[in-house]
Amino acid sequence: MDGVILKELKCLVDGRGDVTELWSKPWIESEGFLMPEHCYQSATDYGVTKCWHLHAIHTDQFTVTRGKLQVVLVDIRKDSPTFGHVNSVFMGTQKPRLLKIPFGIMHGWRALSQPEVIVVNFQSHPYDAADEFKFPWNCVLENVWEPKNG
Repeated sequence: MDGVILKELKCLVDGRGDVTELWSKPWIESEGFLMPEHCYQSATDYGVTKCWHLHAIHTDQFTVTRGKLQVVLVDIRKDSPTFGHVNSVFMGTQKPRLLKIPFGIMHGWRALSQPEVIVVNFQSHPYDAADEFKFPWNCVLENVWEPKNG
């Protein structure tokens, strides 16, 4: 999807535990991420779906530090080469990733693991409630959250 970046993060594991790199300033130039101006942590209880919303100004850049998450993206930017495309991304502590979602892309997520999923977001701008546009959970793609087996 145009402008979306999904970076695989490195998790170093040894007999003492593990370390995962969440953010590095060089990724701005080398990978196209934006300098974060606001960072927060969000907890979503198991089975809860948070959707749909988008932003007109800020870009989300988040990772999962606990659990497993399904993120669904819908490109509703009429001037985008990927207008109308839908992507589903799975991320979590077993598959650490950093996801950049540019402004104008409708998105939501579902917590897939118990007891909760923890997301850390490195936003491009400070939070502003006027920049968050929410839509009903069933306004598009009601079955997008169903598991795909194949």
